[in-house]
Amino acid sequence: MNPTRRRAAVVTAMMVVSAAGAASWRPSTHLADLRPRVNLETLFPKAFGDWVVDVRMPVQLVSPDQAAVLNAIYNQTLSRTYVNSAGERVMMSVAYGGDQSDATRAHRPEVCYPAQGFEILAANTASLRIEDRTLRVRRLVARLDGRNEPITYWITVGDRVAVSGTEQKFAQLSYSVRGVIPDGMLVRVSSIDRDADTAYRLQERFLAALSAAIEPAERAYIVGAATSS
Repeated sequence: MNPTRRRAAVVTAMMVVSAAGAASWRPSTHLADLRPRVNLETLFPKAFGDWVVDVRMPVQLVSPDQAAVLNAIYNQTLSRTYVNSAGERVMMSVAYGGDQSDATRAHRPEVCYPAQGFEILAANTASLRIEDRTLRVRRLVARLDGRNEPITYWITVGDRVAVSGTEQKFAQLSYSVRGVIPDGMLVRVSSIDRDADTAYRLQERFLAALSAAIEPAERAYIVGAATSS
């Protein structure tokens, strides 16, 4: 075998070994297959505490074209408007995917809302005390014409909460090195209010009541594993 062919054979062999190594590290087990099946309709109660689904006000939180994209990416989506005895309303949107991939990041509210014509006026990270855990969230203020919409949202990757793209990717990799493909959920609540602080307090009360109404075994799907403050 001449030197040129020998070098080509070595390169080919290295490429085969590299491909085999990559395949051996590729995750193959879906976390969703190891846990009880998620059903958003039953996971999120229609009535809890002082809150009930307002059937007179169906919620459409994204435009039809955005909804079509989300439905193609996620296994399940859920959108509801809740109202309490004081007439206060909170809109909730949830998207669940059995295969948590980078595509989820493309549809964070920071991207999704501007795609529909909203302007993001403010964005920050906050911590909420929910039951036995501290929940880290993202808070935004979106505006379109005269509509001012403060938003609270977070993403779960398996049983971890991610509030940034970097955290989301790190959580994905932490499962990947164990050969596991995590599931994931994006939970978003919002309300129409010119006073963002008032809206956030309302949303925090809503989320606390919601969490208290969900069975502890199912709570990690929504707010991640418990962590102390």
